[in-house]
Amino acid sequence: MFRVAGSVTASRLSAVCCRTVTAKQFQVHGASLHVLSSETSRKSRNGPAHHRIPPSWQSVRTMASAGDSQAKINYIFYGLAVLFGGGGIIYYMRETSKDGNKTKKSTAAVPAESKEATEPVSEKPTSETTKSEAPPAELPPTETPAEAAAPDAESKKLLDAMPQSYPDYEVMPDIPGHAKYLLIGGGTASFAAFRAIRASDAKAQVLVVTEEEELPYMRPPLSKELWYSDEPKLVEKLKFKQWNGKERSVYYNPPSFYVEPKELAYQENGGVAVVKGRKVMKLDPQKQVAVLDNGWEIFYDKVLIATGGRPRNIPVFERASQEVKDRVTLFRGIKDFKRLDEVSRNASTIVVVGGGFLGSELTCALGKRSRDSSLKVIQMFPEPGNMGKVLPEYLSQWTTAKVRGEGATVKPETFVKRARFSDGKVILKLNTGEEISTDHVVVAVGLEPNTELAKESGLEVDDTYGGFRVNAELEARSDIWVAGDASSFYDIKLGRRRVEHHDHAVVSGRLAGENMTGARKPYWHQSMFWSDLGPDVGYEAIGIVDSSLPTVAVFAKATEKDTPKAVVEETGESLRSVTETEAEATLPTKEETVAAVSGETTAPPEVEIKDPSDPASATGVEPSASEKTESATDEEPAPDVEAAAKLVAEVETENRVAPTPKEDYGKGVIFYLRDDIIVGIVLWNLFNRMPIARKIIKEGKQHQDLAEVAKLFDLHADED
Repeated sequence: MFRVAGSVTASRLSAVCCRTVTAKQFQVHGASLHVLSSETSRKSRNGPAHHRIPPSWQSVRTMASAGDSQAKINYIFYGLAVLFGGGGIIYYMRETSKDGNKTKKSTAAVPAESKEATEPVSEKPTSETTKSEAPPAELPPTETPAEAAAPDAESKKLLDAMPQSYPDYEVMPDIPGHAKYLLIGGGTASFAAFRAIRASDAKAQVLVVTEEEELPYMRPPLSKELWYSDEPKLVEKLKFKQWNGKERSVYYNPPSFYVEPKELAYQENGGVAVVKGRKVMKLDPQKQVAVLDNGWEIFYDKVLIATGGRPRNIPVFERASQEVKDRVTLFRGIKDFKRLDEVSRNASTIVVVGGGFLGSELTCALGKRSRDSSLKVIQMFPEPGNMGKVLPEYLSQWTTAKVRGEGATVKPETFVKRARFSDGKVILKLNTGEEISTDHVVVAVGLEPNTELAKESGLEVDDTYGGFRVNAELEARSDIWVAGDASSFYDIKLGRRRVEHHDHAVVSGRLAGENMTGARKPYWHQSMFWSDLGPDVGYEAIGIVDSSLPTVAVFAKATEKDTPKAVVEETGESLRSVTETEAEATLPTKEETVAAVSGETTAPPEVEIKDPSDPASATGVEPSASEKTESATDEEPAPDVEAAAKLVAEVETENRVAPTPKEDYGKGVIFYLRDDIIVGIVLWNLFNRMPIARKIIKEGKQHQDLAEVAKLFDLHADED
């Protein structure tokens, strides 16, 4: 980037690639000269020749055609800097008089007192030849002027000591033309990635491009704590009070943490810049360039795709009239929260379609708000109960009763067949024949991964799970990684998966960031997810939790410490993915595990074992002989401690029925089995035990006496 003193035209200027220096920027003949560092980027792009592939000379020409001659000069020399790799290259300027005679060439480098300095510095006569006008061709070594030789020790010392100054701010491009680390998407995965990158590369310059007009923020509070605040002005600032009363913002970092995108290249100690309101339309993996929706091109060395997902709609609303569509919210981000928050303060009826995590959380939140107003909240979903795709049926039914207790009307096994607009209301025709009139509809039925980049960029999409298909290191192609909701990754323990939860965005984003700096680590750390139905009931899960899998649960009496509110009060952190990661959980030793399995330890009292098909556990009545089948495994002497831990004395597989939903499931652990191996675990009102669950899943062992395995979670730790 240059600011040239005097009235000159582009045709009277030429640039010669002369030498590489360590100084970032200095003044030459009154011109503010910016030199991007490219030493590391050249190494990662297979040498200077590849680094100098023109991103788009047409774009440079377009910029040069706009504005007066001064603007043309500024943009042309900025374009030259990009064309020559943006780095480590000083461009000497030659001026010619109006009659075409060569006049002078500036060679000295001195500190500038101001970026508007116009006083000339020491000069030398120009050489006898001039080079052609822009765009310049790369000069062979024999054509390099003598003055371009490497600086002597004294000059190098002077250059290294010079303070950094910015070029003319007005002519700096809003978006850099090169980024060593480019992150596409501004969500949690990108946040975790740039933290990991900066931890490994302290001077890394990271550029984030996001479609949203927001800095990176956390999504969980949008359906949880923000709705329980009694201070509207606090909510307007997107701040909330955690269950322990501590105030915090949904934004991960304040604005002061970030660098302006146009200033990113000038940060000696690196930084993170966010380009808001822009979408990356295409990647060229060979040229390593990203194309934005405005045509701007960004060269990158490493790129992360963290585009997340978009809320899934249902056909009945997609086909509806515009009046209906205008009254439907597909809940996902800050904009959706603000809209629903405003609607809920004025509407008389809101319908929530969806019985999963998000739908149930929003229903509880809106139900709580309805207690102090005339608002009526109705939730409907096709499953028999809330979280019916995740929780065992008896626990799903219990959860439905809990949601109703929050003030909402819940309609299981119900879905919308038609939607129309009449008299200012949305009229919903249900499968039951009933019609409901509502002011607004919230659709929370999952996500569709954002994979628009795939087709134009030559990236593979997983036909089964959706998302970009990546390997265990989260790499889609060379120097291209994918993290978060949009990644279909290979889990070395559980196989190929795609996960749509906050903690997975944290874990996968962090791993991708580490691998972008050369770690080459596989994905093995099992992410967890959690959901709170208000401050008193919450659960955490890990692995594959699918209600279609066989489950066995062990419950115990809850205490006052077994609530989401209590764990936040204890840890000071509402993001339980953080508290669980930091929890110092110590697993029992092998000897203790052997003792537990062999029965040498006494089981705590009042342990209730639940199997969704067990009439004995539900009613206390032993099933008849015709209702059960028996199988047993032979006991063998344990050859060593580890083998002994695997032994089971006797196992019964029975035809069982679900417990009544009226039971109070205080706290417990639910195991999800596949081929007698625990592949998923839900901790019900049981906190700071996730490291134990994570290790059990990681080991991938067969556990046939799950009551003994449940002892590892110390269900009675807080009982008197």
